[in-house]
Order: sequence, then structure tokens, then C-alpha cells
Amino acid sequence: MPRISLVTAVLADIDDYLADLYDSIAAQEMPDGWSWEWIVQEDGETGRPARHLPTDDPRVTFGTGPHARAAAARTLAMSRVTGKYTRALDADDMLTPGALARDISVLETEPVGWVVSPALDLFPDGSVVAGPRDPNTGRLPDRVMYDGEKAGLVPVIGTTVTAHTALVRAVGGWPAMPISEDVALLIALEAVAPGWMQPEASILYRKWPKQTTADKDVNAASDGGPARDVMLAQADTLRALGWRWTPATVPTAAEVS
Repeated sequence: MPRISLVTAVLADIDDYLADLYDSIAAQEMPDGWSWEWIVQEDGETGRPARHLPTDDPRVTFGTGPHARAAAARTLAMSRVTGKYTRALDADDMLTPGALARDISVLETEPVGWVVSPALDLFPDGSVVAGPRDPNTGRLPDRVMYDGEKAGLVPVIGTTVTAHTALVRAVGGWPAMPISEDVALLIALEAVAPGWMQPEASILYRKWPKQTTADKDVNAASDGGPARDVMLAQADTLRALGWRWTPATVPTAAEVS
């Protein structure tokens, strides 16, 4: 049975909304014959986030590892990924109804390597606000993500990316950055494969005091040029190599084993 793999990095004690995320995943109506797996990886070794996860759903797995920030946790989680497609989900966000089915439909029918979508900011009072810079729907122009990041205005949220698992592995997963590693992956994907913009929002992006992107220390460590320079240079190098990824029959980890 084909499946989509959902990867979540989580910190102990910033795991308040894991159960809400699970509920939004479990409520997804999947295309006929498809399933999902949710791979939760603690950025640390306390084991505490597991208390928020169901114990009776074999589609959910939990792992731990040394504290090294979200990029390392997500990339380590790829060792357990068996799906044809992979998507990262932040531990405090929620999927909208039909999000997975919409992404699978595009990736199964269009010659693209990845898909992105709008996001809705979710505020503590329950209100939602759409993002201001969503690109036009359909096949995306080349370099739209690169040019947006170069200008400091990347047009989508990086955790809306769903991509062929083989493509995520080919570009090395999430680069070792303290923040914006999801954007870095997106820009690397764009450098070697075409992408697609969905018309409907796929996540509720929670705004709350404990979200890691609100952490002043994290933002100070990654503010300015170095992280951006690294991700743009990686994309430039990938383009210069001339290699292009195209959808093909690539065995998943489950098929290989």
C-alpha cells in the first residue's frame, strides 16, 4: 500500500499541541489505497513528548536523539521513512481537511517533484489570517522561491512542502541550520525539480508564545546573512551541476527491505 510519511521534530515541554496535530492527521480522508505514517522525533532524549501520542495506532512511531535542533531531528527521522512522499509538520501546527489527498493527487498526476500550499495563521483567540504573498496556483516559475528568499520574502511557509521522498534524500534532507531549515530544503528542491502551488491552505500555522520561531535567542543566532548565504549557495551549486530530478520509479525503503 502506498503511503505518505509525515515527519515531526519536537522539543520536550514545547509539545503542548502534539495531540491536536495527531487529531488533524487522523481525520484526513486518504485517496483509495493510500495510508499515512507519522514519524515523531524528539530533539533530545527525555522521551516526554511520547505522553501526548496514541499508544494504539501503529502508524505513529516515536524516536529520540541528541539535542541538535529541528533540522537534525527531521533528518534523523528519515531513517524511519517508508513512504513514497514526505512532508514535515511542526509539532504545534494542524493539517486542514483534505490536505494530504490534495498533495498526493498532484504528485501522482503532474511531472513535478514537490508541492507547496498556502497556510493560515492561527491566533490564540481562534482567528485565522491568510498569508500575504501566496504565488499563483499551478506549476511554479523557476526560481520563485530562490528569488523570494534572496529578497527576504520567501512566498510560502516551508512546512507546506510535500515532496517525493527520493528527492528529499537526494538533496540531503534538512540542512544543519538553527532556523529556516525547511526553507533551505525547499530552495534545494526547486534547484533540481519543478514544483506546484496548491490553491487551498494545507496547514493552520499556530502563533503562540512557545513557538520556536518566536524564540529571540534562536532568531538572533540565525538572523542576517550566513544562513541565507548557505542555502542560496547550495541552490546555485546544484543548478551549476546541471543535474535535474524527474519523477521515476525509485524504490522506497520498505520496498528495498
